[in-house]
Amino acid sequence: MKVVICGAGQVGFGIAEKLAAENNDVSIIDRAPELIQSITETLDVRGFVGHGAHPDTLAQAGAEQADMLIAVTLHDEVNMIACQVAHSLFNVPTKVARIRAQSYLAPHWRDLFSREHLPIDVIISPEVEVGEMVLRRLALPGATDTVTFADGQVVVAGVYCDENCPIVDTPLRQLTELFPDLKALVIGIQRGERFFVPDSSDSMLVGDVAYFAADRDQVRRTLGIFGHEEAAASRVVIVGGGNIGFYVAREIEARQRSARVKVIESSRKRAIEVADDLRRTVVLHGSALDEELLREADVADADTIVALTNSDEVNILACVMGQKLGAGRSLCLINNRGYPDLTRSLGISAYVNPRQITVSKVLQHVRRGRIRGVHSVQNGAAEIIEAEALETSPLVGKPLRELDLFDGIRIGAIYRGEEVIIPRGDTYIQPHDRIVMAAMADQVRKVEQMFRVSLEFF
Repeated sequence: MKVVICGAGQVGFGIAEKLAAENNDVSIIDRAPELIQSITETLDVRGFVGHGAHPDTLAQAGAEQADMLIAVTLHDEVNMIACQVAHSLFNVPTKVARIRAQSYLAPHWRDLFSREHLPIDVIISPEVEVGEMVLRRLALPGATDTVTFADGQVVVAGVYCDENCPIVDTPLRQLTELFPDLKALVIGIQRGERFFVPDSSDSMLVGDVAYFAADRDQVRRTLGIFGHEEAAASRVVIVGGGNIGFYVAREIEARQRSARVKVIESSRKRAIEVADDLRRTVVLHGSALDEELLREADVADADTIVALTNSDEVNILACVMGQKLGAGRSLCLINNRGYPDLTRSLGISAYVNPRQITVSKVLQHVRRGRIRGVHSVQNGAAEIIEAEALETSPLVGKPLRELDLFDGIRIGAIYRGEEVIIPRGDTYIQPHDRIVMAAMADQVRKVEQMFRVSLEFF
């Protein structure tokens, strides 16, 4: 696949890194020569210094032969015009744009992004995606990672196995015997720096992060089996009143009327704007690294302190200080790919990586076959994938125990009709089943093949 990426920032770099690693033909455009030099020295991609929406720059980058254009510059308008130019002048089949301003995304303006107006096939809104991830973490504080599939009916969550986890050192096949009615299955394990897809003889150890797929109605029970029975957060201190912080505060107001939320914002002007737009949230102006201000925000009584500023360092320090002052848990937004390993050693409960969330959203549309959802885990070591089985799929018509599934792939849940099925050896996959699975990075191509339409089908 030939892909042109506009924008060589952290998101553009992450997308280019993933696509180049899979031997796609990638060209990347940015106005900053230093970014282009850095990315071309690091990755097997072609770099072009120029404006991502200018026809001559897009032509140099090979837009005329491109299968996809991905516009992820810092400016919504540049991304939108790049897609328009790619469509009108170069007939690029698939256009993806990052749109951050919520005004563009209001439901009553939805016709704006259509072939008749602005021909954008896929819109990525990082603020909304990250905000929803934060809200899921607040609802399920025992999880270190959460993502939903199958129209929200299947949840995949990561959970830390500490010394109090009652099921460590237990082979996975025994868990099925111990909890026969549990609609949940472990599909991945992070052990130190290694992520792997387990088989039924593997066990979880203290210090592991286990990823399980579960019926959404049994996620809390599953977390309880792992020893995590924390209640959903109802007293929250949000550090940062930017787009993400404001979105989270607004949605908590709408979804949890009994919740108490306080926002700390360093910009006086922004603090006033946020305070005017929120009804029940208390907004404080000042630095979240000011211990007195944290006390004024009653961080000692908070279930969770959530740090969502543009500075990783401020987010990390605010979480550490908040927990030191008595906050029950902390959730930190981190962009720098080198920082996540520090969070647990500093006592931070969980983190959210916007770049990983955005890359996952793009991969969903890069993947061939009937791929309906993708979530990249552990810096791309593996992917959680939702795919639809077709009549021609080699998975259909045989019990799972007879299928020659490749090593590094584990099916966690099947969504059929309105029912979530946790697979067993005698389970049959039927046409149009939606399958949620974990796949190691080197097995993703094989997953695509399993869910592609065969020529024989026609």
